Amino acid sequence: MAKMIREVMTRDVEVINPNDTLRDAAEKMRSLNVGPIPVCDGERIVGMLTDRDIVVRAIALGRDPNTTQVADAMSPGIEYCFDDDTVDDVLNRMKEKQLRRFIVVDRDKKLVGIVALGDLSGEVSEQKVGETLEGISEPSSPSI
Repeated sequence: MAKMIREVMTRDVEVINPNDTLRDAAEKMRSLNVGPIPVCDGERIVGMLTDRDIVVRAIALGRDPNTTQVADAMSPGIEYCFDDDTVDDVLNRMKEKQLRRFIVVDRDKKLVGIVALGDLSGEVSEQKVGETLEGISEPSSPSI
């Protein structure tokens, strides 16, 4: 029987509020030793913020991280998977969407975890992980 994402995901995910500053987000990322952090308004997921988002969408544009809000730099409309999706299904979606991680929600769309390609690597063949990584790594069009 195929493994479900709930069996391999990371639980108890830390989140940040869209009204927090980028400085707050960066400090949280530093203390947790993570690059991405989900953005939640209460229990509702509204986006994802990465360390790269902070640099490219704020610092590089001269925005002050002490006053710029997370909402101004986050990526809205994040991709997610359900906790009862299979590992194979999520790997295929990662390849298709060129993403290394997905937010994991239950069927009520409540945040229950996060899953990264590395979490899935021990669950399927090396070939399948390699194909997924190859698909994720294909150059995409630059965004402006």
